Amino acid sequence: MTSDRVTAQNTVERALALAKPDGDLIVLADEHSAVNLRWAGNTLTTNGVSSTRSLTVIAIDRRGGPSGATSGVGVVSRSGARPDQVEEIVAEARKAAADAPPAADAQELAQSAADRWGSRSWDDDAAGTEVGVLRGFASQLGETLRVAEAAGRKLYGFAEHEVTSTFLGTSSGLRLRHDQPTGRLELNAKSADLTRSAWAGAATRDFSDVDPAALDASLARRLAWQARRVELPAGRYETLLPPTAVADLMINFYWAAGAREAAEGRSPFSKPGGGTRVGERLSAQPVSLFSDPGYPGLECAPFVIAHSSGDDQSVFDNGMPSGRATWLSGGVLSGLYSSRHSATLAGLPVTPAVDNLVLSGAAGPARDAGSLESMIASTRRGLLLTCLWYIRSVDPQKLLLTGLTRDGVYLIEDGEVTGAVNNFRFNETPVGMLSRLAEAGATERSTLPREWSDYFTRCAMPPLRIEGFNMSSVSQAS
Repeated sequence: MTSDRVTAQNTVERALALAKPDGDLIVLADEHSAVNLRWAGNTLTTNGVSSTRSLTVIAIDRRGGPSGATSGVGVVSRSGARPDQVEEIVAEARKAAADAPPAADAQELAQSAADRWGSRSWDDDAAGTEVGVLRGFASQLGETLRVAEAAGRKLYGFAEHEVTSTFLGTSSGLRLRHDQPTGRLELNAKSADLTRSAWAGAATRDFSDVDPAALDASLARRLAWQARRVELPAGRYETLLPPTAVADLMINFYWAAGAREAAEGRSPFSKPGGGTRVGERLSAQPVSLFSDPGYPGLECAPFVIAHSSGDDQSVFDNGMPSGRATWLSGGVLSGLYSSRHSATLAGLPVTPAVDNLVLSGAAGPARDAGSLESMIASTRRGLLLTCLWYIRSVDPQKLLLTGLTRDGVYLIEDGEVTGAVNNFRFNETPVGMLSRLAEAGATERSTLPREWSDYFTRCAMPPLRIEGFNMSSVSQAS
């Protein structure tokens, strides 16, 4: 990297050079690139390449002196910021900090953190993606489309790969970077007359582990299951949730697991009368839910990256190390995510949120039970879902959610799928669902949630057997 080039690192240094003794600066520069491929009716339709960059300057007015007891904070973000605009952005952030009320979460800035899994140094160029990452996949996809066409199936979907390089610098001397690749594939198969539909998805870091032919084969089987139609009423059913549906529900569980909301009585993890439910058993099954920046295939930033502050996130924590965090241990609520400030309010250890999520049915994935197929084989009568859709909150304090089933709900009788049933609207809470958890299968790495794939893709989830899953009404959605 040469000093006269316009790079994210130079932009960070240019901004930090404007720091003053009576305040701190935190600067985040993000370089983002993306490629995508789309197809419909067994024909490739479009592809595209894009790149963006953004700059966030966080100014801290230390009006209370170095301890920052009454610090004001100003945050200004700008897309496509040019070098000649950096001084203006810093000035805007500093003015906003001077005008802001005291920040309740004020802390000293983090001094050091180790990028334990990074292979690039601060000075290396920003990482990126390009069309070559999809070349091998595109070849496999072409053959898959030909096979589907010959068999009378229509395939629709897209593949997308993104890389974001984040450069974090502070006036306290911290310099950190993280390169985050993110990929996803969504594949929808329809019968020739378009009356039957099935969906599958996969998350990936680089598309080397994605097999479109295997996904298409599983979709063909699900379309065949839909040859027989069974109408069922609303009610509570023993239900097998595949990993993608489990991911969507457990992401909602995770997003609700903030320490401050729990301590203030605003979440399902609040204890009646005050305090949190940390230490309480939520499931009789020995399930564990955790996040780990170094989890193979789901690697993410091993330090805090905070462009703004919230209940359990603080800009003052930028660069602070974040390691493995356990949220459920053997069925017991064992942790809630927090900033340094919210951890103090809740009386809990400081546990920053991590950008991945793993659910294991036992002490570890090696001890998990069998596959979804083996769970089907051991089911006397129940439902098998494909995925959930349009999930919305009904009661945040109880984490009561509603949503729809989509792309195939199947009836299992005596260990076999015997047909497809109508769609349902469900009303469920992931916390209550865990209390009715009867079985967890094998954890599948790189599970793609259907609803939240735009926001949270790094998941490893098992299929679950839930007693009395609440199908609250019949849905006419197809």
